Amino acid sequence: MKTETKLNNKITKIINKMEQDKLYKEFVITSVCRADLDSKGIDASQFDDADMERLASKMADAYCDSVFWIDLEILAENILKNKTTN
Repeated sequence: MKTETKLNNKITKIINKMEQDKLYKEFVITSVCRADLDSKGIDASQFDDADMERLASKMADAYCDSVFWIDLEILAENILKNKTTN
């Protein structure tokens, strides 16, 4: 009986870990490239990779600080609405 309980506990731990992994799985939202700078009339040749990394980080911060949470709620609700009507 103890062996069965230990096995059930291990299985429960594995399932919990899998659920946690699913909950925190990340999905890419967007990216930025030098062509994006060019399209805005900014001389992208002046930006090295470190500059681009810094720009991407600052853009991510700006997005999260401003409209990310609003967009997340609106768009997620829209997806679920469309999912149930299709």
